[in-house]
Amino acid sequence: MITHEVSLAQLGHWFQKEKRDFPWRRTPTPYRVWISEVMLQQTQSARVVLYFEEWMRRFPSVSDLAKATLEEVLKVWEGLGYYSRARALHEAAKFLLQEYDGQIPREVYELEQLKGLGPYTIAAIRAFGFHERTAAVDGNVMRVLTRLFEIQEDITKAKTQKMLRSLADRILPEKESWVYAEALIELGATFCKPKAPLCTLCPLQNQCQSYANKTQESLPLKTKKVQYETLFRKVLVIISGTHILLKKGIAGKVMADLYEFPYFDCGKERLDQRQMQKKISREFSLQAHFLQDLEEVKHSFTRFRVTLYPTVYHVPLSKDVPGYSWHALSDHALLTFSAGHKRILTQLLIHRGALSICSRL
Repeated sequence: MITHEVSLAQLGHWFQKEKRDFPWRRTPTPYRVWISEVMLQQTQSARVVLYFEEWMRRFPSVSDLAKATLEEVLKVWEGLGYYSRARALHEAAKFLLQEYDGQIPREVYELEQLKGLGPYTIAAIRAFGFHERTAAVDGNVMRVLTRLFEIQEDITKAKTQKMLRSLADRILPEKESWVYAEALIELGATFCKPKAPLCTLCPLQNQCQSYANKTQESLPLKTKKVQYETLFRKVLVIISGTHILLKKGIAGKVMADLYEFPYFDCGKERLDQRQMQKKISREFSLQAHFLQDLEEVKHSFTRFRVTLYPTVYHVPLSKDVPGYSWHALSDHALLTFSAGHKRILTQLLIHRGALSICSRL
């Protein structure tokens, strides 16, 4: 058990002076804290700012979010990735409207009822939204604590994470604890970085055991590493007149409710166009004509690293294709695309004027 004591006084002074200005920090209501924390999961804060502000314009309250359609919610979320987060927010908002009259509860057992909320998000809502004395321990805080106390335990293990949450709660001061809870997060995000930490500028430098022993860059310990799988996919951008062929993700799957162009797995090289046209004819019963290759797109989701090879084809006569549907290109703003296919769509919109005679986009 960690028995060393620290003073976070200097950390508090540093935070009040140096903290970054984010919209969710200006008026940290429980709702705004909840939305921002979910958006910040696996997403850089600078990227979240624009999404957060647009979200608050569209859904300024739990009630507004609950009454919106899932399609509306996913469209505002489009581009942030990990869409299960948006679905969970929508489902939780409907639950709150029904069970709590649209108010966010403050007790742990009540917050645990909400879909998508884990220990960190619950703690963040209670600390920053309700000013409860509790620490929100994310990866940043775990890194700060393991270095500050030179903890040689694997932070991927539940036992270590539980210990770190307990430790963080214990070292928080009684007065304005929420300030110090957020300061720990800020320190990990800005100074106590995973690589090349700015130790000489750190307000806790004089108390940091790993700095004293020169072990800071070896901490925290992580034994479990994510193994990524590389995929290559041929994407068929099939157009007919003013319409494009799309498929909507199936509920329960990774890309549920998101639109994508037809695709299939392939190797690193683009396939011969004649082979492609035969494949389109065989699998979609469409007579396609090659128009243009678009730039390859690289994107990631869950444990996959994917390279997309998009090619535009024109179909003089559209037909029903099982599992797919034709959509007017002019309606693209109403449809929510997966991240990689959104970038392909953007290319299509840029090049549509040059897509020659047949397409007439």
